[in-house]
Amino acid sequence: MKKNFVHLNIHTQYSIVDSTIRIPELMQNCVSSEFPAVTITDQNNVFGMVKFYRRALDFGIKPIIGCDLFIANPDDEKKHDRLIILCKNNQGYKNLTRLITKSWLDGQTHFGPRLHREWLDKKNCEGLIALSGGVRGDIGRSLLNGHHDLSARLLESWQALFGDRFYIELNRTNRNQEENYINEAIHLADNFSVPVVATNDVRFLLKDDYHAHEARVCIQDGTILSDSNRKKSYSEHQYMKTASEISDLFTDIPEALSNTVEIAKRCNLNLDLGKSFLPVFPIPNNNSAENYLETLSHSGLNAFLRKKFNSDHEQTNYKQRLNEELDVINKMGFASYFLIVSDFIDWAKKNDIPVGPGRGSGAGSLVAFALGITNIDPLQYDLLFERFLNQERVSMPDFDVDFCMDGRDRVIEYVASKYGSEKVSQIITYGTMAARAVIRDVGRVLDQPYGFVDKIAKQVPFEVGMTLDKAIEQDEELRGMYESDEEVQAIIDLAKSLEGLIRNAGKHAGGVVIAPENLTDFTPLYCEENQLNLVTQFDKDDVEAAGLVKFDFLGLRTLTVINLTLDSLKIDNHKSKLDINDIPLDDEKTFNMLRACNTTAIFQLESRGMRDLIKRMQPDQFEDLIALVALFRPGPLESGMVHDFIHRKHQNNVSIDYFHPKLQPILEETYGVILYQEQVMQIAQVLAGYSLGSADILRRAMGKKKVEEMAEQRQIFIKGSEKRAVSVKTASYIFDLMEKFAGYGFNKSHSAAYAMIAYQTAYLKAHHTPYFLAAVMTAEIDNTDRLIMIREDCLNYQIDIVRPSINRSEYGFSVLSDHEILYGLGAIKGV
Repeated sequence: MKKNFVHLNIHTQYSIVDSTIRIPELMQNCVSSEFPAVTITDQNNVFGMVKFYRRALDFGIKPIIGCDLFIANPDDEKKHDRLIILCKNNQGYKNLTRLITKSWLDGQTHFGPRLHREWLDKKNCEGLIALSGGVRGDIGRSLLNGHHDLSARLLESWQALFGDRFYIELNRTNRNQEENYINEAIHLADNFSVPVVATNDVRFLLKDDYHAHEARVCIQDGTILSDSNRKKSYSEHQYMKTASEISDLFTDIPEALSNTVEIAKRCNLNLDLGKSFLPVFPIPNNNSAENYLETLSHSGLNAFLRKKFNSDHEQTNYKQRLNEELDVINKMGFASYFLIVSDFIDWAKKNDIPVGPGRGSGAGSLVAFALGITNIDPLQYDLLFERFLNQERVSMPDFDVDFCMDGRDRVIEYVASKYGSEKVSQIITYGTMAARAVIRDVGRVLDQPYGFVDKIAKQVPFEVGMTLDKAIEQDEELRGMYESDEEVQAIIDLAKSLEGLIRNAGKHAGGVVIAPENLTDFTPLYCEENQLNLVTQFDKDDVEAAGLVKFDFLGLRTLTVINLTLDSLKIDNHKSKLDINDIPLDDEKTFNMLRACNTTAIFQLESRGMRDLIKRMQPDQFEDLIALVALFRPGPLESGMVHDFIHRKHQNNVSIDYFHPKLQPILEETYGVILYQEQVMQIAQVLAGYSLGSADILRRAMGKKKVEEMAEQRQIFIKGSEKRAVSVKTASYIFDLMEKFAGYGFNKSHSAAYAMIAYQTAYLKAHHTPYFLAAVMTAEIDNTDRLIMIREDCLNYQIDIVRPSINRSEYGFSVLSDHEILYGLGAIKGV
């Protein structure tokens, strides 16, 4: 390495508590400062490790992975000592993940995670390099307290664990007692022949970032910048100094500089990212996963076909499609994935936990339908398997599964018990300092009056993805305040420097990973105190990059509503429970109610804008509901697609241009409008000879609007069309149309699945109004007894239900008769 210094101690924003450094900016700084290598050592975590590692390699910089660990202070649980750990190799990385996990799971107190000295041994320190932590390490603390004998014993104990991989860390950041410590530390290092190493304990990139950094610390600590009594742990020198700036600081200790380069050379972690390691599904009778999947799929499909068709001839298309899908699934090595999802869905159904009919592109799989993963017949609605999975675009299958809110956690518990709790975890997610919130935070740490700050924050438009720059551009009043008031400008400028930084860790709404081995072979774990909300330390993208397979267990309250309705019907009428999957999809009473826009509490269809669209469309078949879900989005509403669709639907004599005779079967159900992504794929297949797999690649390219890729795809499309006797002019025109509508196109598989839930709720409301509305209200109250109730001032219905275990006083209910007619005094929007 050409440079004589490498930064070995840097906190990024993923430390959450004390850094304003974003990884992309860190890499750009390394390039401009010509650093050949760089390290991150975030506080008690490696949240940003995968992003850091990948970005460093993209920039041609050697990534060094480390962590700033808190070591338990034996004399005071409120205090801790620091130890900087760096990964020398892959074994070191595995040991680090286990140590970090243990600090959170077994060493966490009210004051944060702690690693206890007695947990460390030669085996779990193998492959790791340790820096002493400087003034804030146990050796530094002992030296400054004048306990030289203890310092020597501590050093010997660290040497026993790490050998020549232990370094005494030196800082010159203009903080208290650093020089006193350095004098003592060098003397100790000389006595024991231990190398010293210089770091700058970096917390922000540029010297000018100090003010923003201090604001971040105050936000985290709940303090005010101007408070003279607040604890100040950082100095303005803790920025990412250049090699020459650090060299000037340590001219008297040159070995402290050269040792940074030697450590960087010793650290050679090679992460194998991008591979997937599927968990092993236990197969009965020593069968293979592929054979077992085929057996279950054929069995499930045959049961469906016997129920639906009378002749073998009508079954041919289904059997051929199933075999084609199985061939792709097995060749791609995803049999276990399908079996795992099928198994936990089957368990949920057997344990009376409602499961949604499907979600996303997975509803286009006949194998999924045959296994009971989905409940939408993909052939009936012309849904494409290749939109979900194909060999030409290799990616993991991804079933998003909706469960009843009340039962979702039970399904996750089942998965953990089946595969082992050490192999199953939910996934971390991060909250960030969003535009409105960061203004409030900054206003508070600047000690500005609440009303003044609130007025500024409320001027920021309440939109997803809103930024302060966009807010100033869009809102004339905010822009005027910013340009005319220095205090407003100071708040917003400081807020912009912090906007988007990570402010807390949380739990992903539905993501669960199942590992083939212990999770700590892939990622450290994180949890709140008392091991609540155990999650991976990598987010949903990074767990997949690290090789873990993600499963989505999503909670959908509507499924709870449907189940409550069916339960109350069964109890009240003393009949067997209605199977919601057996209701007719052409019920006139249901469609009459929908056309009357009586859609309050109906899934996906109750908003004012959707009611306006329903009023215009007047749906009269299930396929119209599929279209409604796809059309009710900004693109179609603003592009004229909605107008064309509705106008053509109601004008029987209108002439529809299908652009080419071959496209009429594809576009007929949407009246010549290219509404679904699947239609784009089918057009490419029929007109230009694409396989459905390559057509999905075309669809994705159109959606991303990559100029070079689109130019290449255009030539492929035109040449393929010419071979099928389609003129260049016509092919170009159709390609332009596809490209235009691809940006608006919707996944029909997802639309069909959610249209099914919408129809089911509409059917229940139309035919069992009091039971359905009572269930809607009940689902809004968190109670374990599933109380069936109804507001007295809402409807005149009364429902007789016996629920002796209900704590009525808690909800304000009273017993009005022997039948316990309960009137809920709670309220619900729109009912």
